[in-house]
Amino acid sequence: MGNVRTALFNYLFARNQKGDFVLRIEDTDKERSEKQWEDDLLENLKWLGLNWNEGVEKGGPYESYRQSERTDLYEKYLKKLLDEKKAYYCFCTEEELEAQRQEQMSRGEAPRYRGTCRQLTIDQQQKQLKAGTPSVIRFIMEVKPLAFEDLVRGKVQFDTGLIGDTVVAKDLKTPLYNFSVVIDDFEMKITHVIRGEDHIANTPKQILLQEALSFPRPVYIHLPLILAEDRTKLSKRHGDNSVTRFRKEGYLPEAVVNFLALLGWNPGDEREIFSLEELVKEFSVEKIQKAGAVFNVKRLDWINGAYIRKKTPKELAELSKPYLPEGVKTEDVEKVIVLYQARLKKMSEITELADFFFAKELKYDKKMLIWKGAGEQKTREALEQVQKILLEVKEKDWNKEKLQEILMPEAEKVGDRGLLLWPLRVALTGKEASAGPFEVAQALGKTKTLQRIEEARTLIQ
Repeated sequence: MGNVRTALFNYLFARNQKGDFVLRIEDTDKERSEKQWEDDLLENLKWLGLNWNEGVEKGGPYESYRQSERTDLYEKYLKKLLDEKKAYYCFCTEEELEAQRQEQMSRGEAPRYRGTCRQLTIDQQQKQLKAGTPSVIRFIMEVKPLAFEDLVRGKVQFDTGLIGDTVVAKDLKTPLYNFSVVIDDFEMKITHVIRGEDHIANTPKQILLQEALSFPRPVYIHLPLILAEDRTKLSKRHGDNSVTRFRKEGYLPEAVVNFLALLGWNPGDEREIFSLEELVKEFSVEKIQKAGAVFNVKRLDWINGAYIRKKTPKELAELSKPYLPEGVKTEDVEKVIVLYQARLKKMSEITELADFFFAKELKYDKKMLIWKGAGEQKTREALEQVQKILLEVKEKDWNKEKLQEILMPEAEKVGDRGLLLWPLRVALTGKEASAGPFEVAQALGKTKTLQRIEEARTLIQ
């Protein structure tokens, strides 16, 4: 959800400014990049309606938009840095680097690379490379105060001397993130980089690379982190909070977009429901908040419920089908969906709420039919009374208003309406909690209603 929130803010900003929303796949890290994850990403962005106008699948003037297909370009710039002695090969082992870190930390210093291999001549580096000594390419970080203007956070300052020479590639064919994005941002003429605040520490490294290569600096906008309800950074340990999960559970794309937009952005008033078009119109960087935004699923449920209630029964019937038995008729689904439209928080809930409607036979404990200790005899008599009354109702009059008009006076006569209406509700649904018995009876129709009352009578004999 954090990645998609970032994509959404990029989309809203680009559309608001009449710019281009670019989708670039950053897959140079082969161990952490799989085709299925890319496919999942693209599918979810399309589902949410965040259509990019340049990038993967769409093309554009700067092909390719997949970093794994741009290694020749990165190699060219890596060689430039090496030739200009702005980068060098480092042959320090992991053990040596770890010992260096431990020593620095024991003295209360921030761990950083000391530049041991920076002193090697070109010939010494080449000799080590020819010998097959494992190496990486390090960029020489100029030691100086560095500041950049973040459109959300204002002026952000760093002392680059605390960073140390940074690794930019494993070799000429394997660039790392901080290097490849700098090259791509320049080559693709990226004007604004909008990303999570966990990338702030990467920014000085990227700015120094831009300066070393004489690239212009894009505008940076760092978004607040998304926090779990315990106020720590939202992560996998808080459970599956992926778009894929919420999609499968029956959240609507417009609700997810609406929810994500309000994680770190505020319209400046009390409004909470926005269409994507309204968000594009309203969006401004000035309204992005600095503080972390709490990921509250209950708020998402509320927003999703609001969108569900805006749908027509026919639209909801189609959305419900993945959660219902195969082959159900749309008109039947419409009958039952109206019973629960007001209380649904997500479409997957319809599976449990409406299973009674499509079941050929209900299975429940007969004790459930009995209202507050009324006993089997009184319950059986109540079902017989209701059955007798409903047999006389004509098909043309079979609607919740008429059924309520007929049955409520009889329930009042008993003195405790639950004695008559409770066993009716359970007989029709097999549940303790459901829509009202009149609404359910209307949805089931006369034949199925009478059939279920008879089955309940048989059960309690």
